[in-house]
Amino acid sequence: MKAKLLIVDDDEAIGTQMKWALSQDYDVCFAEDRRGALEAYEANSPVATLLDLGLPPRPNECDEGMTALSDILAIDRSAKVIVVSGQSEKQNAIQAVGAGAYDFLCKPVEMDTLKLLLRRCIHVVDLEKEYRQLQQSQRSEVFEDMLGTSPQMQSVFSFIRKVAGTNVSVLLLGESGTGKEMAAAAVHRRSGRKDGPFVAINCNAIPENLLESELFGHEKGAFTGAHIQRKGLLETASGGTLFLDEIGELPPAIQVKLLRFLQEQRFQRVGGRQEIQVDTRLVAATNADLKQLVESGKFREDLYFRIAVVTLRLLPLRERGEDVVFLAREFLQRYGAQSGRGNVVFAPDALRAMTHYSWPGNVRELQNRVKRGVIMADGSRVAAKDLELDERDGVSGSSARTLKQAREQVERDMIQQALKRHSGKITAAAADLGISRPTLYELMDKLGIAKERADAGH
Repeated sequence: MKAKLLIVDDDEAIGTQMKWALSQDYDVCFAEDRRGALEAYEANSPVATLLDLGLPPRPNECDEGMTALSDILAIDRSAKVIVVSGQSEKQNAIQAVGAGAYDFLCKPVEMDTLKLLLRRCIHVVDLEKEYRQLQQSQRSEVFEDMLGTSPQMQSVFSFIRKVAGTNVSVLLLGESGTGKEMAAAAVHRRSGRKDGPFVAINCNAIPENLLESELFGHEKGAFTGAHIQRKGLLETASGGTLFLDEIGELPPAIQVKLLRFLQEQRFQRVGGRQEIQVDTRLVAATNADLKQLVESGKFREDLYFRIAVVTLRLLPLRERGEDVVFLAREFLQRYGAQSGRGNVVFAPDALRAMTHYSWPGNVRELQNRVKRGVIMADGSRVAAKDLELDERDGVSGSSARTLKQAREQVERDMIQQALKRHSGKITAAAADLGISRPTLYELMDKLGIAKERADAGH
């Protein structure tokens, strides 16, 4: 099967010449303008793209070609774009390389030189693919159904590996939608109890008058409607794990009974006198400040210390950096396949909007927005509007960016502008910004500005 090659040029004669020279070795496709280039790239995923900087509607200028380069790299940061330009545009071609282009050639193109460059380019693509496969085998992006490449999530995975093999109670903290139940299930599956049941209950979803019976069970005749003896979730989870979500909502009387169970592994059913002993591990979760509830007398301090033997805080999505786009693409692939639209991709404005948005609903909100985007998208591209996000500032409705995000956006804009002014030279850009080269590198890492797009300063 031939490798696919995309040629973006509005000169029909050049396109014909390229196809005649390259079609024996490549499956060649064409585009004449920026919009067509993006559509062709998304539809074909070419191994390399030959891009003329002078594109309609301003073929005598380079802005359309530079924007096309930026948009292609927004879709795929590893895209190999070879800029083709006239001698008078050579400085712009060099600038394009600083912005992320793989290489440049001057017109008229020497075909032997182009073929050699393409072979080298494909060799690099193969090496990068092998490297990514090696990295994926060494670094877990998927851990017990939990997704994440960021250092923050790698720390979460490491924590779960350490505590899962013990029998201590675990307290999971985090905002709604951060994946507390998934973390609890991961603790269970990694433990010696993995063959036992995993039982989950949201303490806030059950009426207070039924919660005690739900947890501890009841005897026949214990109350009106108790026609039979019924086991509670603590018994159901024996030999496995009981996950209590929103544990801060437990009424005081049930807190006392749960504390006794944690101390002695014993309890009585509602209306019963027989002591029942079970072997159940407790994992609890809350998005409330339990320490504050303790101080206000709404949660027992002794119970708090019993459930919080080890504590894990799951960070909100806005603090997980690169995970936003990584997760979004994973969900897009999943929901696209489910909808019979496996070729759907994010448009550049969608990627920008998702990066800037504060995600108050965390991963759960991201899932829902991506699912909506797959349904609402026209064609194969999910745009910002399909996600109900605003590309300009990354807000949706009345939700505003955090101060941290606003500050990071200003830093990102200043650094990108400085790199552009100095053709990607790190040393010159750092001096312009009044910071050292190491500091600039650290900021680029933090803000997700790719180093490979910048000349190292020599």
